[in-house]
Amino acid sequence: MSPTTNTRTGRARTTAASKKRSGAGTRSGKTPYSTEDLLGAYRRMSEIRAFEDRLHKENETGDIPGFIHLYAGEEAIAVGVCDELRPTDFIASTHRGHGHCLAKGCDIQAMMCEIFGRAEGLGRGKGGSMHIADLSVGMLGANGIVGGGPPLVTGAALTAKTLGTDGVAVSFTGDGGSNQGLVFEAMNMAVVLQLPVVFVYENNGMGEATGADFSVGSHDISGRAAAFGMPAVKVDGTDYLAVRKAAAEAVARARSGGGPSVIEASAIRFYGHFEGDANLYRTPDQIKEYRATKDPLLIFRKKQEEVIDAADLDAIDAAAVDEVDSAVAHARAAAWPDPSEVLTDVYASY
Repeated sequence: MSPTTNTRTGRARTTAASKKRSGAGTRSGKTPYSTEDLLGAYRRMSEIRAFEDRLHKENETGDIPGFIHLYAGEEAIAVGVCDELRPTDFIASTHRGHGHCLAKGCDIQAMMCEIFGRAEGLGRGKGGSMHIADLSVGMLGANGIVGGGPPLVTGAALTAKTLGTDGVAVSFTGDGGSNQGLVFEAMNMAVVLQLPVVFVYENNGMGEATGADFSVGSHDISGRAAAFGMPAVKVDGTDYLAVRKAAAEAVARARSGGGPSVIEASAIRFYGHFEGDANLYRTPDQIKEYRATKDPLLIFRKKQEEVIDAADLDAIDAAAVDEVDSAVAHARAAAWPDPSEVLTDVYASY
């Protein structure tokens, strides 16, 4: 995919003000991406933020079954990586999967229905927040198994290589999940078979309530890649452009036969590990500081203030809130799954 092409830019709205500044469809003065492309990226990040902020409030009503793990604060990672993928490429997520779903193109209304346990959900209301999947857009699923994504994408990448589909597979794994043995096995197999895989580690500094500086013995998640024989890079996970640049290089390497690689992206989650987490391992002042200095949306605005009018971004934010409001209203009105379907989609038939 060329630097100025995005498979989902059709979702973005480019206003006259932005066209006047740098011209929609042309490269902006500070990046290799068009203004339209950048607006599309901001819209996806804004949608994720609006989605998560609304779920934070909706969860308090007690109407959402199961656990919810919110992605707010890490939006630039999911969007920066997925903007370099094709619809036919695959990703595997974590228990904190809403952002990855939206970045890969999952329908926001069907996602909300799934979280509310309704029949119109992506999993017919049976999976809930931690098990959203949509194979039609290459989303292999959120996953309640810590570190469960890397083995899945290793299989997807092996399929792509075997069938010659030119596909790439990407896993998103937290700093806590990076310590799992099955993750190391997947990394080793990917190198041995030279598979088109990118292992993305989202280091938010806390594996639930345990600091990564304690749980990661080497204090260097990406540094482990060298032991398996693959390249790795660390990036600021709050900077969309930095993430996308790293993703572009890793995806191009994988797609051209160069094998697997690792990206470690650091960003702070704004909410607790799960909804209901007392958050005692962080002070209110720390969280306030994170929101002021580590917000991917604010950082994007600052970096693009000479290229994109703030009014355009404000309009995108407002539209994202409206879209999420509509999705919630639809989900609340949607039908529950019929009890007769309780055993369907439980076992695969071959």
